[in-house]
Amino acid sequence: MSAVMEATAPPVVRGEQRRTWAAVFALARFEARELLQHIPVAVTLLFYVGYTGWKLMSPPDGMDAYPALQDADRATQTAPLLFAIALFVCVNRAALRDRRRGTDRHFDVLVMEPWRRTAAHALSVVPFGVLTALVVGAQFTWQALRPGAVGHGSVFELAVAPLYVLLFGALGLLVARLIPSAFAAPLAVIGLFTALLFVSTGTGGAWTRWLSPVVGESSSSTLPSELIGRPAGWHALYLGGLVLVAALAAVLFAPRDAVFRLPRRGGWSRSSPRPFGALVGLGGALVLAVTGAVGQSGGVSSELAAARERASVAPEKEQSCVRHGGSQYCAFGEWTGRTGTWAGVVDRIQALAGGAAADRSLLVRQRIDARYGLDGDSAIAPSTTPGQVTVGTRWGGNRVPEFAVGVASVLVGGDEKKGGELCDGRVVTVMWLALGGDPDPVADLKNVRLDDSLSGSAVVLAPTSSLSMSAGQTDVVRELLVSKPRAEVTAAVKSHWAQLTAPGVTTAEVARVLGTEVPKGADECGK
Repeated sequence: MSAVMEATAPPVVRGEQRRTWAAVFALARFEARELLQHIPVAVTLLFYVGYTGWKLMSPPDGMDAYPALQDADRATQTAPLLFAIALFVCVNRAALRDRRRGTDRHFDVLVMEPWRRTAAHALSVVPFGVLTALVVGAQFTWQALRPGAVGHGSVFELAVAPLYVLLFGALGLLVARLIPSAFAAPLAVIGLFTALLFVSTGTGGAWTRWLSPVVGESSSSTLPSELIGRPAGWHALYLGGLVLVAALAAVLFAPRDAVFRLPRRGGWSRSSPRPFGALVGLGGALVLAVTGAVGQSGGVSSELAAARERASVAPEKEQSCVRHGGSQYCAFGEWTGRTGTWAGVVDRIQALAGGAAADRSLLVRQRIDARYGLDGDSAIAPSTTPGQVTVGTRWGGNRVPEFAVGVASVLVGGDEKKGGELCDGRVVTVMWLALGGDPDPVADLKNVRLDDSLSGSAVVLAPTSSLSMSAGQTDVVRELLVSKPRAEVTAAVKSHWAQLTAPGVTTAEVARVLGTEVPKGADECGK
């Protein structure tokens, strides 16, 4: 007596398919909760959210109080890196849980196919990508709401962190399906970072670094949004394609079913084939990833290079100017709202000056060197135009006293080039004008000096040419700021302006006129 088992698959109705996918989503929710209970994921996620929240709630200080949003969007990209690595390892571990515990053979009698269980693992990563997107959005919005914020952010730059969190999770799942071993994940992490280091410093130059999920910039400069030229949109497409490639490849490499498995209704059925939709989707995902990779390797267009050249050598063609008081302020479009802040510094300095300098009309112009994009960090050459003062694109912190030094040196020297060449007693006059009306002049004197000192000789920073302060000049300036009443020094500067700004005046003569201790030794002009 024998029995023949039919191998014909029963018909699948639409409602049954909906129930099957409901089970997939239910399993995905379960796996997401399980991931959250893994110590590496929980700790790194708590650190990421806590650190970001602490930075947001800290009182803005220095340049952080004046963010440029075209820089703030990129600042969101590196923080969740540890969280992404933890997700990689823990998703890999979760996908191997059944093999590790020896329960995988029992799944052959379940209704849900192995590829659907793999799809549930892939979907379990999505909540963490969404959470990363919420943190990134909160971080950027907080910066955008600051009163000193300027510029425009990019939604594609903001998408980088959530996308590579999803990518790391999907890669952890793919490694589990390709190499079902607990030792594979740590080795894969090492290999991944070795590969990223190679592509970021490889022989391909600029285009190879865009194969890395996060592409940083070596420059501290801030450029107008339209001159940045990062292929952020193509890079987001590239990362999105990689996420889909990794997830769909993991589904396709899911373990095979047993030859016979329990049916959904009546009779036995053979194992279902690999999902054809996943194979088609993998092909489409590869097209997206390759398209993004090719698009982001295009380099700088001729139009962008020409725009950068104009902004660098002829900024007056790209700027709009406004007048505050007796001076004119010219800035790129995103910074026109900050001209009033610059005018406040100029007015404060001219209030301490005497002679014609107190009412002199200045031209404050924003200047940048954008010819090399965000990879360049070259100094701005001093202007030889009488009365022109350079201001940069960053503000707050040390940039304020540096700009003040630039204004004062032009008032005393005539232009930026001559002001940077001052080395006699006029340096004392410049430093008094720059810092005498400052709320915390001693701290700014320390911050504006290259070695952060309050004694001895030092280089004083300015937007263009730096100044040199001798030890004697430092002593006189420090005494003026600390020991002498501001009103008394201001009156002396105004009444002896011609003498204090005369070429060749010594530091000793300036000290006597301003009523401070005369420094010992002839230490002006490098002596």
